[in-house]
Amino acid sequence: MKYRQFCGSDLKVSEVGFGLWTLSTGWWGDYSDEQAVRLMHSARDKGVTLFDAADTYGNGRSEDLIAKAFAGRLDDIVIATKIGYDFVNHGDGRRGQREIPQDFSPANLRAATDAALKRLGAERIDIMQLHNIRMEQVEDDAIWATMEALRAEGKIGFYGVALGPAIGWMAEGVLAIRRRKPAVVQHIYNLLEQEPGHTIQNAAEAADANTMFLIRVPHSSGMLEGKYTEDTVFAENDHRRHRPRTWLINGVRKVEQLRFLEHDGRTLGQAAIQWLLRDQRTACVLPNIYDEEQIAEFSSAPDQIPLGDEEVSRIQELVDANFGLEPEEAKFKGTMVLPEEATA
Repeated sequence: MKYRQFCGSDLKVSEVGFGLWTLSTGWWGDYSDEQAVRLMHSARDKGVTLFDAADTYGNGRSEDLIAKAFAGRLDDIVIATKIGYDFVNHGDGRRGQREIPQDFSPANLRAATDAALKRLGAERIDIMQLHNIRMEQVEDDAIWATMEALRAEGKIGFYGVALGPAIGWMAEGVLAIRRRKPAVVQHIYNLLEQEPGHTIQNAAEAADANTMFLIRVPHSSGMLEGKYTEDTVFAENDHRRHRPRTWLINGVRKVEQLRFLEHDGRTLGQAAIQWLLRDQRTACVLPNIYDEEQIAEFSSAPDQIPLGDEEVSRIQELVDANFGLEPEEAKFKGTMVLPEEATA
């Protein structure tokens, strides 16, 4: 594992992190607390330090899992979590991954932060993110004043935003960076879904912001792990089962054209992570992890043979040409995330 300095501070994070939404929400299958803790321990043993949760994941369960896995040794990890959804009053009304009401009022941001600290058993949260903000929250000075006050009080370290698909996120991300210069932005970005991630990350450079990025869905919901076929069938409780078959066929055909990245022991899944880490503004990549094999593969990605310039150029040529797919096949170009994934 390799590590990156966060926002010019003394905080270091592993280049590959662990997103708790996979284990805590039931959207990728059901995991007992014991199974989840075992996977988290395995990841930490392999050098993973950043664990990313959200108070709404499993109505507090993701934070409970961190507390259970690392009780008495929270200093060994970097805790990132998110606030903004009112699961206290509306958690029982959630249907699948569809949104529940949000509450970004200063009072609720404080209450949610205190509740997260209590669940975690922590004195401070290293990275706090406003979860799936809209333009209204970007422009609301009271929200940002509250976050700065929480930082000054020592309850949180760095703060920023987590951006969600199907909610509105490119304009929100760019404006947040320009106006608020947050320490961190979390968003979707991968080889198959390069926009709006590319635009959002470039906005930080244009705004002379020291914003660092946490990248989620780096494998395009598993597609870039390279293990799907056109005959793949997902389990009943797997959110990918509800996607159109075109998503699967289109993705598999694109992935086959990326097989040139697999060589000298480097897997396609590792290459997908390395592609993101080429950008030094990327602090940490958060692959979806749901078994020991993935932990071993993804945690070792930074140590594999790096992508060469020719490989990167070839990737971009394929993307620019939409992988040579016919118009009917190419209509799913761009985001491959359905609206139901809004609260991830």
